[in-house]
Amino acid sequence: MASIDIYNLSGAKVGTMDLAEEVFGAVNEDLLWEAIKHYTASRRAGTHATKARWQVSGSGKKLWKQKGTGRARIGSIRSPLWRHGGTVHGPQPRSYDYAFPRKKLLGALRSALAAKFADGKLMVVKSFELKETKTKLFRQSLDKLKVDGTTLLVETSAQENRNLELSSRNIDGLELVRGNEVHPYHLMRYSQVVFAQPALEKLQDSLRKSFSRRDHEEKPKAEKKPAARRTRKAKVA
Repeated sequence: MASIDIYNLSGAKVGTMDLAEEVFGAVNEDLLWEAIKHYTASRRAGTHATKARWQVSGSGKKLWKQKGTGRARIGSIRSPLWRHGGTVHGPQPRSYDYAFPRKKLLGALRSALAAKFADGKLMVVKSFELKETKTKLFRQSLDKLKVDGTTLLVETSAQENRNLELSSRNIDGLELVRGNEVHPYHLMRYSQVVFAQPALEKLQDSLRKSFSRRDHEEKPKAEKKPAARRTRKAKVA
């Protein structure tokens, strides 16, 4: 069983934590890609719109008579063939969201955690308890932890830890999320992830319960029985 070191906000090691093999054991890149694609699709506004022939401005009067002018026949200035005319089969407002199985989402979350741990980009702190709301002091704590680049902070409840929420919101490239709202997209978007120990323990227990060994074990292939040879009965004369 793998383990990870636990630090305090001063950068000192204060213990270790065992990691479940079911959660941090393997990375399924295909499943991870599917989960991130679904998340980005659900975030699309889908407000794009084009005007059809009946929506653009312009008279509906026939511009010239049908025959005898030598010109191509035309019925309206709002025709899609004309400049400033309507758009044929253009995009209309719609939602890009679609159903995604919860079982696959939890599997992708396990893969994202395993990928971060394998890359050495996962860190655990004892707690995010801050005595006062000071962005400068919290930035110093991150420097002691050697946290640089874009960072994701995961706390059990961001609303209860008001000092952490206020101290971290003005730091560029840093985002704070609750443990029950973390998504594979969040884990893969940021270069480094810092978990509070209670948040990681709670998330690990939840993912371990959802893990099914039956789905990951290779099913033995059934042996094909040789087909029985059919014998033709001799005809009686």
